[in-house]
Amino acid sequence: LAVGLMMKEYTCTHHPSTVLLSLCAPQGVGAPVGALLAGQREFIVEAWRVRKLLGGGMRQAGVLAAAALVGLRHMEETLRRDHSNARSFAEGVCNLGSPLCSVNPASVETNIVMMTASAPWLGPAKLCELMEAVSAEEVATTGQAISVRLFPWGEHSLRAVWHCDISAHDTQLARSKLHFVLDKCEREHAHVC
Repeated sequence: LAVGLMMKEYTCTHHPSTVLLSLCAPQGVGAPVGALLAGQREFIVEAWRVRKLLGGGMRQAGVLAAAALVGLRHMEETLRRDHSNARSFAEGVCNLGSPLCSVNPASVETNIVMMTASAPWLGPAKLCELMEAVSAEEVATTGQAISVRLFPWGEHSLRAVWHCDISAHDTQLARSKLHFVLDKCEREHAHVC
């Protein structure tokens, strides 16, 4: 979907001999558990055998499968919305113009945003910690308590991932939280220096 093609068009047109197509149901379509695996018959037969060999399998999994089917019916709409929210967040981060954290909105093609933490005194782990924490100062200043979970991704990078439960409004709240955290960090660092 990120390249503008429907899944069926992509696999049939671009990769007619695709051996494997995998989709994590909770992340991809908002189902409670599971994954979907598609491929050539020989591959699926072997995957089924290995799953059984390793003890995989569930009894009465139809209710869970039904949730995945509902998700699949709305997958394109859901993923398009997630991609749009991720791009919106990246553009918001870019527009902040902060020397502490940056992102290239043009690099955001899916529901994943990779940001760079630029200050040596504010690494990715610390920025993630500050984004998740809620302080009395934040509530007093913004009138809201917002907790955003980001993931440190290497020495200078952070990762933000959108999924079906994150709305455009939630995305705006995340941008506001980042703005608050970065402003506070800049003020505190200027005070120390």
